[in-house]
Amino acid sequence: MAPDQLKNDRIAPIGTCPAENSLVGVLVRHEERAEGRYLAHLTIDNAGKLNSLNRTLMTEIVETVGGLAGDPRLRLAVVSGAGERAFVGGADIAEIAALDHESARSFITLVHQCCDAFRHLPIPVIARIDGYALGAGLELACACDLRVASERSVFGMPEVKIGIPSVVEAALLPGLIGQGRTRRLLLTGETISAGEALAWGLVDVVVAARELDEAIERLARPILAAGPRAIRLQKSLILGWEELPTAAAIERGIDCFVSAFDTDEPMRMAGAMLAKLRTRRRSTESR
Repeated sequence: MAPDQLKNDRIAPIGTCPAENSLVGVLVRHEERAEGRYLAHLTIDNAGKLNSLNRTLMTEIVETVGGLAGDPRLRLAVVSGAGERAFVGGADIAEIAALDHESARSFITLVHQCCDAFRHLPIPVIARIDGYALGAGLELACACDLRVASERSVFGMPEVKIGIPSVVEAALLPGLIGQGRTRRLLLTGETISAGEALAWGLVDVVVAARELDEAIERLARPILAAGPRAIRLQKSLILGWEELPTAAAIERGIDCFVSAFDTDEPMRMAGAMLAKLRTRRRSTESR
């Protein structure tokens, strides 16, 4: 992306000193576009361990994304993993191995909160996947609205191989790839390629690694051009549809449509589109 203005913020992990900050943390880069369009790029950085999620890093992610949620200027977020080996390689296996009956609940709840922070961010979130997206990493990707992957990316849910089931946002998989393929991933713990993930509907776009940012820009451009309030309403409605029966989902949609007219955004944008169509029609008629 070619930003008009960039700002980088390294958010220090809780319980770390500045010297550690360069090794594990969340890098937030703010990007300003024309007409006040504002993006946030988040990089999950634990590259030495395939960006695996430990408690400190997950707590930081929840707090960082929560802070972005309250920014009314924000239009889009892109989340990636540091380096070229992994998006997120899963939850930290050393921390998993140290869990017991008393500590397991708080740990897996934190995994859920980490994924849910992205899922309920009020603007679209694009997962930029380059390398491994395994376990909690795949769950985090599923919690995003769109997924763009490099050809070298690998996907899987290997939890059963270490004696635990795949849980929390793994529940989103049937809606993306169906019950049969979900069973295959979760029960075998096997991995699939980016090409298979695309064919299954697990990711939306697959490109060469060098083309990832260009592919994300192609998705970002129409989102940024759309009405900012309409985009937020649409995401909220989509999340509601995932939970509601059909009749209730339709009613929710009617309410959402009416809410769009709480501001002048529909009038302004529909009026501009109408003017453009009329100009085009006059130009065609004059030929």
